[in-house]
Amino acid sequence: MKRRWVIGLVLVALILFWWVLSIYPDWLWFGKLNYSSVFWTMLLTKFSIGLANWLLFMLIIAANLYVASRFKSRFPVKSARGREGDYQAPLGLSVKSGSLLLGAIVVVISLIVASIGSSEWDVVLRFFHQQPFGGNDPIFDRNMSFYVFSLPFYLFLQSDLLTLFIFSAIITVGWFLKKGAIQVTNLGGFDQAEAKQAAAPKIDIDPRAISHLIFLGGIIVLLLAWGYRLKMFNLLYSTAGAAPGAGYTDVHVNLISYGVMIFVSLAFALVLFISAFRTRKKLVWLSVGTWLGMIVLLTTIIPMVVQKTVVKPNELAKESPYIDYNIQYTREAYNLNMIKEVSFPAGENLTMQNIKSNQATINNIRIWDERPLLQTYNQLQSIRLYFEFNDVDVDRYQINDSYRQVMLSGRELDVNALPPQANTWVNRHLIYTHGYGLTMNPVNKVTSEGLPDLLIKDLPPVIDFDMRIEHPEIYYGEKTDGYVLVKTKTEEFDYPKGDENVYTHYEGTGGVPISSFTRRILFSLEFLDPQILFTTSLGPESRIMYNRRIDARVRAIAPFLDYDGDPYLVVSGGRLKWIQDAYTNSNMYPYSTRSYDYFNKGLNYIRNSVKVVIDAYSGDVSFYMIDQKDPIVRTYASI
Repeated sequence: MKRRWVIGLVLVALILFWWVLSIYPDWLWFGKLNYSSVFWTMLLTKFSIGLANWLLFMLIIAANLYVASRFKSRFPVKSARGREGDYQAPLGLSVKSGSLLLGAIVVVISLIVASIGSSEWDVVLRFFHQQPFGGNDPIFDRNMSFYVFSLPFYLFLQSDLLTLFIFSAIITVGWFLKKGAIQVTNLGGFDQAEAKQAAAPKIDIDPRAISHLIFLGGIIVLLLAWGYRLKMFNLLYSTAGAAPGAGYTDVHVNLISYGVMIFVSLAFALVLFISAFRTRKKLVWLSVGTWLGMIVLLTTIIPMVVQKTVVKPNELAKESPYIDYNIQYTREAYNLNMIKEVSFPAGENLTMQNIKSNQATINNIRIWDERPLLQTYNQLQSIRLYFEFNDVDVDRYQINDSYRQVMLSGRELDVNALPPQANTWVNRHLIYTHGYGLTMNPVNKVTSEGLPDLLIKDLPPVIDFDMRIEHPEIYYGEKTDGYVLVKTKTEEFDYPKGDENVYTHYEGTGGVPISSFTRRILFSLEFLDPQILFTTSLGPESRIMYNRRIDARVRAIAPFLDYDGDPYLVVSGGRLKWIQDAYTNSNMYPYSTRSYDYFNKGLNYIRNSVKVVIDAYSGDVSFYMIDQKDPIVRTYASI
């Protein structure tokens, strides 16, 4: 027994050690970017909810098993061959094996339960930090924050408790099987001859085990009664009517049916609780039949009959108010009620005076398409095969005293394009660490050869107007997938100059310091790369850059936001920066039509409330709240 405890403790210690190793690099990374509070908020909330779920489950199990062990079965525990105390008769297992199996089942289920609970960390935080919306729903007259923040929390709580008690009931049945309070006999022997002679299987259950399971059934039915109350609010997302949201049948039939089912379920639970102390089998079975019959009648048959006989023949008249609700609240959810129609009279006669009066517009009429322009950039300005322009963005700058629309693209480094003989660990992680510069042209100009008239071109960048770029190196971008080591003893490739290459050393503050031997071991384990530990290129100021790809970087910091798939490059203050659009959304806005097109997650509320700016040289990330009226982004700000 002592040996088993030692082995168990060692396994637990190893799991905890590996868990600490896995989160430590994330902690360093968040801390370097000044987002430690975000890291700890997410981590501690996940851990707390998972632990609370686990403790609650274990408490329920312990209470059930304690009560179940208070009495001894009236049935003798026999083996499959008739020997008492040797094998568990129903399972064909020894007492020792049965205990180990039941213990393993409890451990596995408890870990699953804890994991499911921790995954809902943001639902819990949003509930406790919720901010009000500007209006109420038309059926229950509750503020929209109830549906977006509170209802998901209540649904999670109800389903979580229901899951815990169902699993605890299953484990309690296993305990009764182990102790012989539930016995399955006449299963047949271990050979075909005995199996043929065996009678039909028979299940014997100790009356006290029946009482225990009936009591658990009462708790489960109570939770189902709460579920019917929540279903009443869920009707506002119904798709059974003419438009998304509660329709005529939902409001006039289903709402009443669910209300009746709440009282029917409460009455059924009361019968089960009474029967747990004074078992009346006939009353229990009659109650089960009545409860199931009411479910079928009230939630299926009556709504279907009303829909076909009352609503369908008069659908326009019956559903019109609810269609209006759907239109109104869909417009609110997608912010479409802010659209204004403005008359814009257009004359048919274009004069020179018109052109002179609108010269800024004429000078910015776009004639370049981004697809052929991207091909042109890669053909003329990539310079080397391992440099690549990923996509073309549109921006506006003050150029020679006029505001001009331009197209531009960053020259990123694709290490996968290195020749096979050059695709070494040193090249991928120490030398070829970054892209360099950008290319820019006006949207409406071409050269005599039909090529873009480049305002920024070549390596190092040649700029045709008054603009400075202090650090044209791109360490963080759309194609920067792997980790790199900077400020090492090895020079980094900067850009080609004729037949030679220009090398540099990183001078910024990006990346996590990796000078200590402990951190080298840590990151070797994190990236499963022993070369980090054994390389002789690292020095006292060396740093490791990871999570360098823009979309992965912002999602690691704020996974609760959704992000546009195309960040765009800008030049600001002499530095290259990426701007990423971020969105808050929900699928719980009442009466709003759900969209599966953008993020493919059935959202029915969305706001472009956040802009994220990422420095291409240092990797610094800044989140800007640009829509102060959005309750969801204000909730996250409160968190």
